[in-house]
Amino acid sequence: MRGTAFIRFITVSTLALVAGCQSASPPPPAQNTAALATMERVALGANACWFKSGDAAFKAYRLAPELNSFSGRPRILLVKRNSPESRPLAVVQAEGHPARLQAFGPLFNEPVGARMTTDIKRWAAGGNGCS
Repeated sequence: MRGTAFIRFITVSTLALVAGCQSASPPPPAQNTAALATMERVALGANACWFKSGDAAFKAYRLAPELNSFSGRPRILLVKRNSPESRPLAVVQAEGHPARLQAFGPLFNEPVGARMTTDIKRWAAGGNGCS
């Protein structure tokens, strides 16, 4: 019996040690705040919420992402749907780490501009979903 008690003690001790080393849940991954990662999140959100969703407010426009920028300023453009070569109506760009975001263009002065600004800020901060 003495040997059985020792084995039971070792088993219980080992289980307690293993349980003590395990954490409840892994820490969440850190949010990448570099310009490219930020603009990728913004581009994905804009594409899903404004264009692929069929949102009527954006029917007249198309998204033109320019994320591979040699200038260090990845950006997205909103241009006229039937005239993509024309001057952009909205530009959203970022640079640096952490990213400094800029958004400008005449579309931001339209009624949809406030909504665009809110969405862009949410996506840049790591949030998702559509308003």
